[in-house]
Amino acid sequence: MITVNPDGKIMVRRCLVTLRPFRLFVLGIGFFTLCFLMTSLGGQFSTRRLGDSPFTIRTEVMGGPESRGVLRKMSDLLELMVKRMDALARLENGSELHRAGGDLHLPADRMPPGAGLMERIQAIAQNVSDIAVKVDQILRHSLLLHSKVSEGGRDQCEAPSDPKFPDCSGKVEWMRARWTSDPCYAFFGVDGTECSFLIYLSEVEWFCPPLPWRNQTAAQRASKPLPKVQAVFRSNLSHLLDLMGSGKESLIFMKKRTKRLTAQWVLAAQRLAQKLGATWRDQKQILVHIGFLTEESGDVFSPRVLKGGPLGEMVQWADILAALYVLGHGLRITVSLKELQSNLGVPPGRGSCPLTIPLPFDLIYTDYHGLQQMKQHMGLSFKKYRCRIRVIDTFGTEPAYNHEAYATLHGYRTNWGYWNLNPKQFMTMFPHTPDNSFMGFVSEELNETEKQLIKGGKASNMAVVYGKEASIWKFQGKEKFLGILNKYMEIHGTVYYESQRPPEVPAFVKNHGLLPQPEFQQLLRKAKLFIGFGFPYEGPAPLEAIANGCIFLQSRFSPPHSSLNHEFFRGKPTSREVFSQHPYAENFIGKPHVWTVDYNNSEEFEAAIKAIMTTQVDPYLPYEYTCEGMLERIHAYIQHQDFCTAPGPAPPGAPALQSPFVLAPNATHLEWAQNASLTPGAWPPMNSLRAWLAVPGRACTDTCLDHGLICEPSFFPFLNSQDAFLKLQVPCDSTESEMNHLYPAFAQPGQECYLQKESLLFSCAGSNTKYRRLCPCRDFRKGQVALCQGCL
Repeated sequence: MITVNPDGKIMVRRCLVTLRPFRLFVLGIGFFTLCFLMTSLGGQFSTRRLGDSPFTIRTEVMGGPESRGVLRKMSDLLELMVKRMDALARLENGSELHRAGGDLHLPADRMPPGAGLMERIQAIAQNVSDIAVKVDQILRHSLLLHSKVSEGGRDQCEAPSDPKFPDCSGKVEWMRARWTSDPCYAFFGVDGTECSFLIYLSEVEWFCPPLPWRNQTAAQRASKPLPKVQAVFRSNLSHLLDLMGSGKESLIFMKKRTKRLTAQWVLAAQRLAQKLGATWRDQKQILVHIGFLTEESGDVFSPRVLKGGPLGEMVQWADILAALYVLGHGLRITVSLKELQSNLGVPPGRGSCPLTIPLPFDLIYTDYHGLQQMKQHMGLSFKKYRCRIRVIDTFGTEPAYNHEAYATLHGYRTNWGYWNLNPKQFMTMFPHTPDNSFMGFVSEELNETEKQLIKGGKASNMAVVYGKEASIWKFQGKEKFLGILNKYMEIHGTVYYESQRPPEVPAFVKNHGLLPQPEFQQLLRKAKLFIGFGFPYEGPAPLEAIANGCIFLQSRFSPPHSSLNHEFFRGKPTSREVFSQHPYAENFIGKPHVWTVDYNNSEEFEAAIKAIMTTQVDPYLPYEYTCEGMLERIHAYIQHQDFCTAPGPAPPGAPALQSPFVLAPNATHLEWAQNASLTPGAWPPMNSLRAWLAVPGRACTDTCLDHGLICEPSFFPFLNSQDAFLKLQVPCDSTESEMNHLYPAFAQPGQECYLQKESLLFSCAGSNTKYRRLCPCRDFRKGQVALCQGCL
């Protein structure tokens, strides 16, 4: 019989107690070791895959010694653990043997746990040792391969001095200090070595020349442009509704509008197809990114759709999508930043690197929110591809605010401008200034039968107030003119309100609450008058009311509203002065459909109400706000506007830009000479140009309108020469070239002529009493101010 000292039992128990936590510790170390090995070696092996980064060989070589050292340390640590564990295991085995009463043959499932644990650790150590040997072999092979590949280029990883790439050395210095600031550099293979910097700056970006020892096959294999495909008008808009998606109230509103107008879009497409005949139309691949609907920008509109918030932007976007789709172009729509990044090919990181693939879109339509998002995530590609961007800009961006350096120096910088785009890339809701492109929207067009029904069903004494938000009804002084209106007409409102909080509207106003669009249209068809309080500015509702046979009555602003005296315009990239709530309705429609009066003059206001009650009007819609008019306009923009390849103007006074003009017979303006050559592909055609010298303090926009024409900024380069002043018989004692959005111009006194030095600053807008501006004008199609007679 074997006897055991009680003290020995206690000691063994204590040893076993202390052994169990150690087992857990050892198992944890083993598990961590395996995870580390899988991660580290997986990264090493993954760089061997075909098609990975061009820097894989360099990465392996640099990582080789470190990897072998780590593996050796881990193997040594495991061997030491095995030795210590072996001693503890022998102690535990001895304890188990004593407890077995001398039985030396234990079943396999009853073997001491320490022995199994020791075997597992020994197996891990052996595996680590085997892996270390294999990795060492792979790395030695990589070193040999690298030495052969870089034998001729090892000494060429220095920033070359090439006058064609003056920024190369500076960019290498920046990469040396900051290459870890964005993970996208590592994504493209930068690993901190000089060679990786130069490879990246020559093959991903374009600041350094190609390295002669690099394989240039991939770089030389430029992607061939896809064959041109003809755009075909579409008549089924169901796929467009699927592309628009769902989940947001804004999108639901836009889809309902598109579905309601489908028949009008289809009929308009048929008319335009007949007008264009066999004209070839290139199909464009177009990305539409509605930035203000993204969560990152706050998506402020979606929650307000059901509460009477401003819907003008969504009306316009719905119509833009419909027009692009009906015209037959390829369309991709995004309303989230994640979708935008996926469609653009944005590399992972913080947006410092270019796109991973060439931009697959010919055009991108977005807004200011989307423009900012693209700049943040496209890196240098934004500068490369920004000529393809079209910015839907409700109120417009004037050149003085668009040119970053000029805006900063002269106090025109705002939160919205300074993008250095061609001003024509900004597309507005109304034709505010010809510096931008007029995009517009559509109003529902009535057929003759509907027009007759409306004329017969009009109530002669019914007025509807323009304003769906309760805040609009807080217009100062509204009680006075509403009281006058109430003497002659029954007043209706469509103000949103919650049942427990009715809006603060006068008791004599019949409020219908927020109405769906079809019901609102029916209300307008019964009403005689649609009256505005002065806000919101330039929305679509007045055009809808006029199209439904209403007369629109609005307030005249004196002094005019602008960024200088009105909070709404402050910070917007325009100096435009607004003389009424809806300048387009006042200037391009006018009486009898539009009446503009001083609401502070009770006598004038009451006289206007009396005259309106006896005035009969037919429903009227300007052609440019019909589906056909918008299709015609966007078709012309897509086929003719090219801001990527169009050459910029030559320096002022260059022989190539000597003005091919003659003085008109009445000696008031310049005309294009009949024998002067035309630049092929120029749009608008140059022979539509007429040039006037404005009176002091008059903008070119107003000067051209005074003569029944439209200012055309693309013609400025042809006027930007001393010859144009001479032919207008302007005595120039001196001629200078400067950056100024009012040039070319003639200054009195002093008899000085000024030419424009910066092409982005050519501007129809702006005036100063010191200057007589030289203004380029053109004709325009009836009902389509955006296009000249020969522009379609």
